[in-house]
Amino acid sequence: MPHEGNLLQAAVVFLLAAVITVPLAKRLQLGAVLGYLLAGVVIGPAVLGLAGNPQSVGQISELGVVLLLFIIGLELSPRRLWVMRKSVFGVGLAQVLLTGVVIGAVALLGFEQPLNAAVVLGLGLALSSTAFGLQSLAERKELNSPHGRLAFSILLFQDIAAIPLIAMVPLLAGVEHNAENDLAHGLQILGSIAIVVIGGRYLLRPVFRIVAKTGLQEVSTATALLVVIGTAWLMELAGVSMALGAFLAGLLLADSEYRHELEAQIEPFKGLLLGLFFISVGMGTNIGLLFSAPVRVLELTLLLIVLKLPLLYFVGRMAGGLGRESALRLGVVLAAGGEFAFVVFKIGRDRGLFEAGLYDLLVLTITLSMALTPLLLLALSRLPKPKPAPLDVPEEYRDIVGDAPRVVIAGMGRMGQVIARILRAQKISFVALDTAVESIEFSRSFGHVPVFYGDPLRPEILRAAKVEQAEYFVIATDDPETNIKTTALVRRLYPHINILARARNRQHVHRLVDLDAQAVRETFHSALEMSRRTLVGLGLSPAQADARVARFKRHDEQLLEAQQRVYDDAAKVMQTAREARAELERLFEADSQDEKELRPD
Repeated sequence: MPHEGNLLQAAVVFLLAAVITVPLAKRLQLGAVLGYLLAGVVIGPAVLGLAGNPQSVGQISELGVVLLLFIIGLELSPRRLWVMRKSVFGVGLAQVLLTGVVIGAVALLGFEQPLNAAVVLGLGLALSSTAFGLQSLAERKELNSPHGRLAFSILLFQDIAAIPLIAMVPLLAGVEHNAENDLAHGLQILGSIAIVVIGGRYLLRPVFRIVAKTGLQEVSTATALLVVIGTAWLMELAGVSMALGAFLAGLLLADSEYRHELEAQIEPFKGLLLGLFFISVGMGTNIGLLFSAPVRVLELTLLLIVLKLPLLYFVGRMAGGLGRESALRLGVVLAAGGEFAFVVFKIGRDRGLFEAGLYDLLVLTITLSMALTPLLLLALSRLPKPKPAPLDVPEEYRDIVGDAPRVVIAGMGRMGQVIARILRAQKISFVALDTAVESIEFSRSFGHVPVFYGDPLRPEILRAAKVEQAEYFVIATDDPETNIKTTALVRRLYPHINILARARNRQHVHRLVDLDAQAVRETFHSALEMSRRTLVGLGLSPAQADARVARFKRHDEQLLEAQQRVYDDAAKVMQTAREARAELERLFEADSQDEKELRPD
């Protein structure tokens, strides 16, 4: 660094690089991880030379990985792991072992690497980027899709598998040991783990309880950092990676009542230091290899993707039960290298397992594979989206039986269940439709509730539900677009029926009204009740609060009706909203003045 003593200048350089490049990378849909790597390349010695000592930065930034593993440990409660055991330990283990063996064999036989180096290369490159993968799925709203859920499980197992892999690299580095030293070292490791486990189980909760009673936020933050960094330091003294200590500490506190508090305290530090870690990796990236050996770099990058993507596709199909399209999407999301590979390969380089040139090549290959992933996802988006796999639905859920209903309900979520309970209590005949088997099972567990499996967007389902004989069709699903499409279909097929539809916001109200449906805003009435209680708590009498809320409700409904005529003109909508706000303030002031005049002296 040009002025190593000037910490303020160094901080400004790092923060400025992150603030410029990360939003730019996000804007280009490349992801935050790639933005941090790009920031490191730009300020590093290869380009601008604003920061020329990535090793000194790397020592501090490794705390970001430590904090990341502590958070992962916090999220891995035994109960959650048990629920996800098949996909995490079954599919995840299969992916890591299969990919590790194939890549390791290619390194051993194709590139003539030693066996120990080939093992580390195979397992390290088998890991994918958790931050990169989950962010890509979240941006495309695919976390709850079949391939999104399986990708999450595989990434979770990879995060767990990274712990023993990081600890195993020094053992594979080929350092000479005698039996006595090995035994002493093993006992030292077991003793350190025992101290962490016993201390975590019997000391941490009383300590956090005492700290919580002080009510001082900064002491709570310091305690959380002390636990993470302290256990990491203890494990490093024992000759094991810092990451293992942090992971164990998080795992021991996963079921603690202070878990969420700890996560909230650590998260900001984790984000900043993990970003610094990626910047340090970018600073150490030998970008000159792209110019001196471009063909070799690109060949290795494509080889990594060509090896991992088919293997992920195979695992998704065979072990995960995904369809072709979903398995392909899984492969594209996870085909790139991951952040833990940087950690593993850095340890391998420091312990002499890799030459410096090979390490530079690996870092550049993983970085480029991350850069290619958004392009592959963009190409994949051109393909038709996968159709959901047919559900194994019991026949009793499919066969819609019963007398002609007076009401048909589409959607048995939170709103639909309340409506069904009230209708049932009033002995009003109804039929409810839903496409979630869990919701149907839950509703039927309370008795013979007429809830059936069926998509209200299918005309044959509507005919089977005898919609033509019903008086009301209530649409209560939580997807606004589904509600609008269902309204349009029911209005076209059954123009006589009264339609009540759930609306997310004012724009959805307008679109539903255009279809001649009565729209009910899903949070409007509960917000009015919360406002009424707030006004009473602030000193208004119940009658005054009721009058204010009733006044607002009438005024808002009149505004909504006025905006219906101009809702496709944003400028006019804003103008009517401003005018209505001023009018509402005048009305409230008039109400207050009237109350003062009527109040006895």
